[in-house]
Amino acid sequence: MAMTAFRRFQNAAWILAAALSMHAPQAFSQSSSTAPENGDRAARAPEGQHDFDFEMGTWKTHLKRLRDPLSGSTTWIEYDGTTVVRPVWNGRANLAELEVGGPAGRIEALSLRLYNSETGQWSLNFSRSGSGSVGLPPAIGGFRNGRGEFYNQETFNGKAITVRFVISDITATSCRFEQSFSDDGGKTWEVNWIATDTRV
Repeated sequence: MAMTAFRRFQNAAWILAAALSMHAPQAFSQSSSTAPENGDRAARAPEGQHDFDFEMGTWKTHLKRLRDPLSGSTTWIEYDGTTVVRPVWNGRANLAELEVGGPAGRIEALSLRLYNSETGQWSLNFSRSGSGSVGLPPAIGGFRNGRGEFYNQETFNGKAITVRFVISDITATSCRFEQSFSDDGGKTWEVNWIATDTRV
């Protein structure tokens, strides 16, 4: 069931990050996914299925989102809470659960990450509490040199946009998730969702 990028942005991502990841909510889309080339993807399989091993476990999450993306807004809304990431299918998939709250309310979301051993890429599939569905299409991409990048095409306020989800600054005890929108085909990007995780 397709949902607009605005609802996905409001109700989590990710992020996700994560953050979503999932963490980041990310926008739910109405069109097909695209991702830049990631080198010899086939050569990365099956070792690429361990890309998210660093994230397994429980994390303290500080999240902030831009209130009105692509409007010139500079107002950010902040949340604090936890993210729990569990392996599925012996590492060929994982599930990230985000629960954060703040003055603007609560966000409960999850990100199901699925590894494609034929392409060496991941798909990030997002849902929010109460939606009863997973947003389509997923963000597609992978990791290179300690940085994950995932992309898809979505509709936001009636306009086609590109969504980029980045996982970076990965250490044994912390990592960062960032979502950006582009309404000019990737020439410029506006960050609208940032989650910083610290291992518990």
